[in-house]
Amino acid sequence: MRLEFERLCFLVAEDNAYMRAALVAMLEAFGAQVIHQAQDGESALALFAEERPDVVLLDWEMPQRDGLSVARRMRDRETSPDPFVPILMISAHAERARVLEARDAGINDYLVKPVTPRVLYDKLLGLAVDQRPFVAAPGYFGPQRPGVPVPRATTPDTGADGSSEERS
Repeated sequence: MRLEFERLCFLVAEDNAYMRAALVAMLEAFGAQVIHQAQDGESALALFAEERPDVVLLDWEMPQRDGLSVARRMRDRETSPDPFVPILMISAHAERARVLEARDAGINDYLVKPVTPRVLYDKLLGLAVDQRPFVAAPGYFGPQRPGVPVPRATTPDTGADGSSEERS
């Protein structure tokens, strides 16, 4: 399978200018033509609302608002322009607790720095083929989390049988 990068709009939220430039260069090498850049969490949220990207690459450690907070805001079904947007968290932190915390914030996948073009491409391809349903549970909205059972209780966004939402 090949992604049509030229048809996608990306948001790269990374406070380190060198890392941001490297990510943008990789996306451009893949064929991406529309790439918006943010150097902090607040700018990332503003660009997300304004530009409506198809894919978000989100650093964990950023000023003003960290990546977890940004991901939670992007997943907020009440205020987000697209709570279903694929989010790839990129971080130097590889600890299991951090990966689980990011998963619980609603990210689709996690990539540990340093980033290579091959691994970034594979992660982005994975986002494209990821068909996990989105789940609405108390305190969580996002893709079905590996290892976490789908809630069976009725919530405002699930049917009486506990079924989850699908992206339209």
